Parts: sequence; structure tokens; C-alpha cells
Amino acid sequence: MHSINIERDRMKFDMHCHTHEGSVDSNVSVERYIKLLMDQGYDGMLITDHDSYDGYRYYAKHLKDDSRYKDFVVLRGVEYDTYNAGHFIVVLPSDEEPKFLEHKGLKVDTLIEAVHSAGGILGPAHPFGENFLSIYNTGRFKRDKSITAKFDFIEGFNSQEDYVDNGRAVMIAKRFGKPVFSGTDSHNESNVGKATTYFDADIRTEDDLIKYIKEGGRPQIEGTRWYGTLKDYLGILNKTLVYGFFFYNKAGAFYRLRKRRQEFQAFLDKHNIDLLHHNK
Repeated sequence: MHSINIERDRMKFDMHCHTHEGSVDSNVSVERYIKLLMDQGYDGMLITDHDSYDGYRYYAKHLKDDSRYKDFVVLRGVEYDTYNAGHFIVVLPSDEEPKFLEHKGLKVDTLIEAVHSAGGILGPAHPFGENFLSIYNTGRFKRDKSITAKFDFIEGFNSQEDYVDNGRAVMIAKRFGKPVFSGTDSHNESNVGKATTYFDADIRTEDDLIKYIKEGGRPQIEGTRWYGTLKDYLGILNKTLVYGFFFYNKAGAFYRLRKRRQEFQAFLDKHNIDLLHHNK
């Protein structure tokens, strides 16, 4: 067990969940997530599908008003694939309709400025994980290490990453005074419940979470490494998969360029935002 300053009398969340309805590589439905987490004493979850809000949309349409789950909190987030700095967990205010985040490929500096302009928060997922997918193993970070100061939080524990890399994430968060989240990054049932974020506040909405972080809240985290990832099975061959994903991500960014530009411009117009040097 890997734990950091645990207090069990707080709200208990999993802050990195991929649903079957929103992520093609997940086989856990939103409802199944809720049931599994409730059985393990969790109070809530953050849905972080890949460049998609379909999982949350399903929850909002079919489950939000179900009396069986009225005390369980489901927050809307996204795991966004940037063009040059890996994956980021993004949470925007509850009254936003951030469709541009469903089109991968923004550069990280543009993403940070847009999210902050809209009153949201963001931080890197699995920050010391695989090359290209994780901020601290990208060229963008190596060119400018001060970028960490722009993050609102850091994923300090990801159950699919080893303890050394998670430890490094916690260390850099402490160095820059950033709060940490813990999430399973789960895509199947055997991983659900292996990472926990404890909030010493009543978190019921995205707005509650954003306010808590912006006002200096410091969640406490714990987690257990899950040994069932593809890289556990593939070993050195996993590098082939990583490079394949790199090219897939680049191709996806170009494929979605037109739609991303349309949605991003609509977002900028709505908020009267003028990003002088943004890459759309």
C-alpha cells in the first residue's frame, strides 16, 4: 500500500475514471462504476474519458435522477490529448459546454490559457508515465521546466504507474506547492477502487471542486499499484505500442483540425477571449 497522510473521515473520490460509454478502450459502464465504488465506500468519482463527454452525458440522461445513486457524486471531467505535452485532466465549471475539448490536438499552452480563462482547472495525468503521453517525458517540458507553475494540480498517484514515478509526481507537486489527485485510470473492473482522493470539503459539483482547489485546498491521497496493464504484459514490446500511439495522436489532431478550430473559436467568442498566439 502506498499512502500519504490519510484521513478517512473525508469525502472519498476516484479522480480518474474511463467509462465504456465515453472511452472505446474501457469495458466498465458508468452505472457499474457507481455500484463498485459505492460498495467500496466511495462518495464520488470524476469521469475522465479520452477527449469525450459521452460517459458523463449518459450519466446525466439516465442515472443522475436515479434515487439509488442520489448520494453518490459524479463529476464531469475529461482526459485531453494535447499535441505536444501528453494527457491532461481538465475540469470546467458546470455551466460550460466545452465541446472543443472533444477534439484532441491543442498545444498545452493554449489549453492552459483557455481553461483558466473559462474559470476551470487542469493538471497532468500520469505525469512521469510513458514518453509522449506524460508531460515530464515530453520535449515541451524539457524546453521549459517552469510550465509546472501553470498547473492547478498534479496527479500524484495513478494506479497504473509504478511507485517510483508516482513518488516523483508527489515530489514535484510539493516543490511547486501544487495539490495532488489520486486516480485509478481504470478501464476494467479489476482496477476500480485502487486509488483514492480524500477531500476535506463537501464536493458536490464541478464548481465545488474548482473553488476548493483555487482556494488552496489540499486533498490527501492513497493508492495501490495495479499490475494488469498492457506494459506489464508486453514488457519492452510496450515501446512499440507507445510509438504507435504517438503517430495515432498526431494523425488524430490533424484529422480533427477543422472541427476543433470551429468549436474552439466558438468557445473563445463566448468568453470574449483573445489568445494572441494560440494554436487551434
